[in-house]
Amino acid sequence: MKVLITDKINEAAGKIIEQAAQVDFLPTMTEDELVNIIPQYDALMVRSQTKVTAKIIEAGKNLKIIGRAGVGVDNIDVEAATQKGIIVVNSPDGNTMAAAEHTIALMLAMARNIAPAAISTKEGKWERAKFTGCELYNKTLGIIGLGKIGSHVAQVALSLGMKLVVYDPYTSKEVVEKMGAEYVTSLDEFWPKCDIITVHVPKTKETINLINKETIAKMKKGVRLVNCARGGIINENDLKEAIESGQVASAAVDVFENEPDINNCPLIHCTGNIVLTPHLGASTQEAQLNVAIDVAEQIKAVLTGGSASSAVNIPSLRPDKLEPVKDYMQIAENSGEFAMQISEGVIKSIEITAQGDLSELDIQPLEVAVLKGVLSSMLEGVNYVNAPVLAQKRGIDIISTRSKVKCNFAGLLTVKLTTDKGENTVAGALVAKDIPRIVKINDYEASIRPQKHMLIVPHKNQPSMIAKVAQVIGENNINIGSMNVVQKNDRHETESIMVINIESAVDPELLLKIEKIDGVHNPKYINLTE
Repeated sequence: MKVLITDKINEAAGKIIEQAAQVDFLPTMTEDELVNIIPQYDALMVRSQTKVTAKIIEAGKNLKIIGRAGVGVDNIDVEAATQKGIIVVNSPDGNTMAAAEHTIALMLAMARNIAPAAISTKEGKWERAKFTGCELYNKTLGIIGLGKIGSHVAQVALSLGMKLVVYDPYTSKEVVEKMGAEYVTSLDEFWPKCDIITVHVPKTKETINLINKETIAKMKKGVRLVNCARGGIINENDLKEAIESGQVASAAVDVFENEPDINNCPLIHCTGNIVLTPHLGASTQEAQLNVAIDVAEQIKAVLTGGSASSAVNIPSLRPDKLEPVKDYMQIAENSGEFAMQISEGVIKSIEITAQGDLSELDIQPLEVAVLKGVLSSMLEGVNYVNAPVLAQKRGIDIISTRSKVKCNFAGLLTVKLTTDKGENTVAGALVAKDIPRIVKINDYEASIRPQKHMLIVPHKNQPSMIAKVAQVIGENNINIGSMNVVQKNDRHETESIMVINIESAVDPELLLKIEKIDGVHNPKYINLTE
C-alpha cells in the first residue's frame, strides 16, 4: 500500500504511517497533477493548501482514506468521498489550544492597536495618542459556536474580566450558564448585546455570509469582529464597508474566502483599523505536530483493518459509539445480508428493532452494519461510509425502534425487510456473549451459525427430504459442513426449512436441481461476509 503526504506536514506523520505502508512526501500540487498520480495511492494526507476535489477523488480508484491534518475539512469534497466509500478524517482536537490562543491574541492586538503601533515605532515615531486602544475588561464578548475552541476562548475571556453572550443551537442553556455566560436563542437577540464578536463554527451552507451588511447593521455601532474560523463566514466586502463607515470599529481576520490568493481580497485595501494574519490559527509547532500525529495514526489504523477515531463522514462509527456494540457488528451485517438474499423485488423499507441490552444502547453503528449487509448483497463497493448515502439515494425508509419486550438473549437485533413483493424478517443474537447466531427466519425459530456459503431450502414435512437434498448436493461435489432443519412451533405445521452450511459456492443449475425435488420450493443460496 502507498500513502501520499503533501502540504508540508510534519515528518512525524510519515514515520507513523511507514509502519503500515510506503509513504511519499510531495509538495502541494495542482488538481491535474494530483489526478495523474493519485490512482496509485491508498491514502492521501493534506493540510489546507490542497483542494481535494471530486475530480481527484474520482481518479483515486484505490483511495480508502483522506486525512486532513487540521480541524476543518472544507478543502475536501466530503460528499464525493462518501459516495465513493472513502473515509475522511481530521484532527478536531490537535490545534484547539493554538486556535483559541490566536483568537485571544488577535482580539488583544485589535483592541490595543498593536500592529500599526509596532510599524510606527519601528519607523522611529512616537505616536502614543494616535494608538490609544480600549480595554477588554468588562466588555461583552459574543461567541458564536461553543465547541472546543469557543469554550477555551470563553474561559480565557472570563479570566480577563469580560462578560459573555453565547449563541450555539447545539449547546444547552445549562452548559452555557454553568460557565458563567448568557445564553441566547436567536441571532437577532445576540447581535445588539456584544461589544466584540468572535465566530467558531465550520463553513457550511448555513454559516456562509453569516455576518453581512444586514447583520452588521443590527450590531452595536463600534462593534469589533474576530474571525479565526473559516473564510467566507464574514462577507469581506461588507466588512470593509462597515469598517470604513465606522459601524465596525475594528476587525481581526486570520482566514480568507480565497486563500492563499488574497490579492483581490477587499480587506487588504481596507483603510480602517484591521489586523490581518495568514491563517496562523493552527500554526504553532505543538499544533502542527499534534494534528500530524493524530491523522497519521488514523490512516495507519484504517490501512491495517482498524477504525478511525475522527471520521467526519461516518460519525456513527466513532470509537465511543462503536465500543458498546462492537461485538454485534458482524451479526448485524450478516442479518442484513441474509434478509436481502432471501427477498425478491425492490426494497421499500428496513425496520431494525433492538431488544434486551441493545435497547438501552445507541445502535446507530448496528444500523449502518445492517445497511451495508443489505446493500452489498445487490451492489458493489458498499462499505460503512457510503451505505447510508446509497440507501437514501434509493429512497429506502430506515426505521429504528427499541423494544422493551423480553427476549431469550442478552441482546437481540431484528431486521424486517419490506420490498414491493413482500417482506422477510431475520433476527441475530449472541449466544454465551460472543457466539453469533441467526435465531429467527420469518416465523421459524432457529440457532444457525452464519457462514460464508449457505443454502436455505423450504420444503414439506415428508420422509426422505433431507436425504434427497443431501444427495443432490453431494453429487455436485459440494461438502456439507452442517445442517439445521427448522420447524415452526405448531406441531400441525406442514412446512419446514433446511439451513445448510456448505464449503463452497453454488451455481444456479444446482438450485434448479434441488428445486426439482418433490416437496422443495424456492431454495436460495446465501453468501455472507465473515
